[in-house]
Amino acid sequence: MSKNKKKARNHRTNEITKGIFTILEKEPKKSFNYKQIAAKLGLDNTQDRNQLIKRLGQLKEKKRIQEEGRGNYMAVASTKKYHTGKVDLTGRGNAYIVIEGMDDDVFIPANKVKKAFHGDTVEVYIFPRRNGKKLEGEITNILERKKTEFVGIVDIQKTFAFVRPTDFRMYTDFFVPKDSIKGANDGDKVIVRLESWEDKDDSPTGTIIEVLGKPGEHNTEIHAILAEYGLPYDFPTEVERFADTLDTSIKEEEIAKRRDMREVLTFTIDPKDAKDFDDALSFELLENGNYEIGIHIADVSHYLVPDTILDDEAYERATSVYLVDRVVPMLPEVLSNNACSLRPNEEKYTFSAIFEMDKDANIKNQWFGRTAINSNERFAYEEAQHIIETKEGSIPKEISIREDAYTVQEDVVEATLEMDRMAKIMRGRRMQEGALSFDKVEVRFNLNEESEPVGVFFKESKDANKLVEEFMLLANRKVAEFIGKQKPKKTFVYRIHDDPNEDKLIALNGIISRFGHKLDFKDKKSISASLNQLLSDVKGKKEQNLVDTLTIRSMSKAIYTTDNIGHYGLAFDYYTHFTSPIRRYPDVMVHRLLQHYLDGGASAKEEVYEQKCKHSSDMEYLASSAERDSIKYMQIKFMQDHQDQEFVGVISGVTEWGIYVEIIENKCEGMVRISDIKDDYYTFDEKEYAIVGEKTKKTYQLGDEVVVMVKNSDLVKRHLDFSLLGKHE
Repeated sequence: MSKNKKKARNHRTNEITKGIFTILEKEPKKSFNYKQIAAKLGLDNTQDRNQLIKRLGQLKEKKRIQEEGRGNYMAVASTKKYHTGKVDLTGRGNAYIVIEGMDDDVFIPANKVKKAFHGDTVEVYIFPRRNGKKLEGEITNILERKKTEFVGIVDIQKTFAFVRPTDFRMYTDFFVPKDSIKGANDGDKVIVRLESWEDKDDSPTGTIIEVLGKPGEHNTEIHAILAEYGLPYDFPTEVERFADTLDTSIKEEEIAKRRDMREVLTFTIDPKDAKDFDDALSFELLENGNYEIGIHIADVSHYLVPDTILDDEAYERATSVYLVDRVVPMLPEVLSNNACSLRPNEEKYTFSAIFEMDKDANIKNQWFGRTAINSNERFAYEEAQHIIETKEGSIPKEISIREDAYTVQEDVVEATLEMDRMAKIMRGRRMQEGALSFDKVEVRFNLNEESEPVGVFFKESKDANKLVEEFMLLANRKVAEFIGKQKPKKTFVYRIHDDPNEDKLIALNGIISRFGHKLDFKDKKSISASLNQLLSDVKGKKEQNLVDTLTIRSMSKAIYTTDNIGHYGLAFDYYTHFTSPIRRYPDVMVHRLLQHYLDGGASAKEEVYEQKCKHSSDMEYLASSAERDSIKYMQIKFMQDHQDQEFVGVISGVTEWGIYVEIIENKCEGMVRISDIKDDYYTFDEKEYAIVGEKTKKTYQLGDEVVVMVKNSDLVKRHLDFSLLGKHE
């Protein structure tokens, strides 16, 4: 069996397993036979049903579910002492078990971790709580490994090898037999797969499945980042081959089934280095004086057909990954950069949200459906911004994405200016409703041909970005509202954002008070208003990035789900993701469901889509973690060339082992270890977010400006150490 077939089969088994538990645990006092479970999961082919029957038997044998009467299954009745949760390992080998619905995490000392790894799903026995102390327990069973492939450095001996994982939370190395080394050389960075870990063995046995290269080399480290999160960096050959066989030609008979908008003024606004354009805007003045504004999105679902290897691969990835020097796309290039890219002067299939709006940006009519467009113009954000700022269409050579200066046609200039004016009205309304305005500075790098960082710059959101953002938000909100308000209720994919955690907001208030800011806790709207005021007040100040980061951390995470609770950050009751199907699988699901309901289809299976939402949220988290790691890697690489330079930075974090400092001019963050500060013996003051000198009482507190130099930079561990030269006066 090929690796991809095995991967697909294992993925299907995992999906069915999760589905079984979702159904049984949702109604723990009820029992279900395999036919009822199959119907709820939408398993309508023989292969899936046989797999379901087999899995039910296995879970019953392992006592993870119980059989109530012949062929009827239900959740295992829980006891007070045994619970299921996820492992959160620390760098010291101890762990905490995060159990859904339980306020306190369960502490597991290193000697009771029982061979579990970070992220594993485990059964844990909780000891009786003593004298109000923290919950403590031991892991009794590993139910599901989060991952079985790990990145590490190989240490080759005469007849075997060891692989030392680079993840600081991995407390063991892997024993690799001689015949499983796969051509690796001593010191190579590799991917090792866990094969077994017998009770009698000190280390797990593994097989090297891929050699990434020499540690510290650029491609080695970038591929290692992807591998650490289980993310791919190329497409399987059979998926590429399948994509290349797709008919991507535009046919008149297909256009005849769609709303033909090829003659309507249409344009795209994207980053200047963008390779795929998945959204376009159209603008038309109607006879009644209103405008018809279209938000046109690449119709990926026209090409991406369910139950194909291409769709399976896209679902598995769930998102494109944006690293500092490359994009790892969700779809092969034939779709992402060609067939589905809304390039100028090319006919394209699109899925559109079209609004008739008056001059005050009020919606008078709306329409959703499949369309065909032909974009007249492609703009970079800088060019659209120039039009907005100068009110004219002469694009100078220095910002032009063409070879020379050029002049934009008058009707496009007028459309851009009018849509900018309307976007500002819509944004103002959102802010009044309590939406939060995060304009966090994003770090970007100027790279040379060898992908070496030669400079740092900051990406900021200007009017042109906000113009596009407002109309995309409008489409996302109105599509969600259109389905969400239908009766009877229909299963749909929502993007939700829960209210912030009050304890975290109180902690945030304590920190920002040191800079003279405060939050108003009177009611929900007061909190939103004061958060916006805070974000506005810190703009351009030394504490901006610190406050922006801490405010974001106090927020709940936005996720995908079928259970709509609204979006706190945007102040929307209904919200989804409709506008980026080239790079996000949930948008593909939204397109399919929307068309299904427009065609009069019955409500889709909620359990099936909830599982897909969970997978999409999980993959989004992994992708964003990889993106952060790649930025950290590039920052360290950049700082290696500035070893002898003094920098002013802000203390961005304080712990018992040291302080984290973020350099103001380039946002690179490193650590000053307490043991390296020699002028006194310093201790950690948790309440004051500070370290304090025992003799001198000198303090280094969160938000203080200090002067640092690079002491040590480690590309392999992605760690940057600073020497502290003192406070910045």
